[in-house]
Amino acid sequence: MVSVKKLTIEEKANRLLEEAIIYYGDRPVGALAALDSTTEALNYDQCFIRDFVPVALVFLIQGKTDIIYNFLVETVTLQKQERRIDCYQPPPGLMPASFKVGSKGDKQYLDADFGDQAIGRVTPIDSCLWWIILLRAYTKATGNLSLAHQPEFQSALRFILDICLGPQFEMTPTLLVPDGACMIDRRMGVDGYPIEIQSLFYAALRSARELLIPNIESQDLINKINNRLGSFIYHIRAYYWLDLLKLNEIHRYKGDQFGESVVNKFNIYPDSIPYWLTEWMPDRGGYLAGNLGPGRMDFRFFAIGNLMAIISSLATESQSKEILTLIEERWDSLVSRMPMKVCFPAVDGLAWQIITGSDPKNTPWSYHNGGSWPVLLWMLMAAAQKMGREDLGDRAVAIAQSRLAEDQWPEYYDGKNGRLIGKSARMYQTWTIAGFLLAKLLRDNPNYLSLVCMDEDTEAAACNI
Repeated sequence: MVSVKKLTIEEKANRLLEEAIIYYGDRPVGALAALDSTTEALNYDQCFIRDFVPVALVFLIQGKTDIIYNFLVETVTLQKQERRIDCYQPPPGLMPASFKVGSKGDKQYLDADFGDQAIGRVTPIDSCLWWIILLRAYTKATGNLSLAHQPEFQSALRFILDICLGPQFEMTPTLLVPDGACMIDRRMGVDGYPIEIQSLFYAALRSARELLIPNIESQDLINKINNRLGSFIYHIRAYYWLDLLKLNEIHRYKGDQFGESVVNKFNIYPDSIPYWLTEWMPDRGGYLAGNLGPGRMDFRFFAIGNLMAIISSLATESQSKEILTLIEERWDSLVSRMPMKVCFPAVDGLAWQIITGSDPKNTPWSYHNGGSWPVLLWMLMAAAQKMGREDLGDRAVAIAQSRLAEDQWPEYYDGKNGRLIGKSARMYQTWTIAGFLLAKLLRDNPNYLSLVCMDEDTEAAACNI
C-alpha cells in the first residue's frame, strides 16, 4: 500500500493562496479577497489593495516577485483613470479600493472600484498608503529601485503625496479623513484623525521619501515630508499616548483654557473618560488612543494603528514596549481565543445605534465592532519580533494554528473571546490565510522584517517641536 503524505497546515495554506491568484491574460496580477463559493460573491471576487498586502509579502518572501511587479504596474495604470463618481471627478492620486478582471467579447480589461461601488460609498484613503508601503517592500525584496524610479511610478508617488500633503482646513500635522476610510470601512466613528490612518500615513511618508529620486523635481516634496514628519512624530507621541499616568493627568484636566502654553490643548473634558477604561487600564503598559480632535479623544484601543506604530517606529522604543506589555496584560481582552481584536471595546446600546447607524453587521463584538481578525496575526508577530517579544507572537500563532484550518480560514470571529466564527464571515478569506503564513515566515526568518519594519527616523528628527 502506498502511503499518502499528509499536507501540513502551511502547505495547505500555500495551495489556497495559489488558487486565489487572479490572472489578466496570462499574467498574475493579484489575488481574490476570498475563495468562498458558498456565499454570494458581492465584491469578494475582487482584489483589494489593502487585502493583497499580506499576500504580496508572502509571495515576496517566497521569491514570487513577478505577481507583485504586475500588480504594481497595473494599479499605477488604474490610478490615473478618469473616473466620475456621481458627477464628481476624484483626484488623480486616488488608488482604487479594489479591481477585478472583466471581459468584453474576447478582450479583457481591469474594472476598478474607487469607492463608487462600495457599500456606503466609502473613500479608500488607506489604499494609497498601503500601495506605497508595498512598493517599498518590493524594492527591499528585489534589491533594486528600478521599478520605483520609472517615470510613471515617480508620478504616482507625487500624485498621492499631493493629496496627503496639500493644504487643507486643519491645524494639526495629522491626516484628516472621513469615516470608513480604512480597514474599518463602515460607520464606526473613526472619522477625523484615526490612529490607523495616522500610522499608515507615517509609514507611507517614510517609504515615499526612500523611493523618490532625489533630484530638483522631487526635492520640494522631500522637504515637505521631512517638515511634516517632525511635527507629526511629536504630535502622535505626545498627545495620543495613554497610560495610567496620562489617564490621571486627563482626569485632573481643567477645561476651556486659552493660550499657547495650556496643558489641555484639545479641550478634553475629564468626564469623557469612559468608566471601562478606569477599570481596564493596567498598572503597566499603554497605547495610542484611537482618535484625537477638538474636544474629543477616542479611548478605544485600535490594533492596526498601534501595531503599525511599532513596526514603523512611529511610537518610541519605550512606547512600543509598553504597547506590547498592555497586550500581554490584557491578553484575554485583546487576543483570547483568536488573534486579535480590531478594536476594544465594542460599542453597544444607544452608543451603538448612534455611532454605527444601527448597523446589523457591526453588532457588539462582531465584525468591525470588536470582532477578532486573524489577519492581524502578522502585524502582531512583526511588532513582537521587532521589540524582542517573540513569546507573544509565538503564543498568538499557536492559538491561530489550532483553529484556522479547521474553521476554514474565516474572515473574522465574533464574541468577547473570539470563540465564534463570524456570523457573516467569508470562508477561505485570502488575507486570513496570508496573515497566518506571513507570521510563520517572519518567525522562521526575522531578516524579512526589513520588508515592513523601520528604524527610528533620524532624517526628520531635527524638525521635532
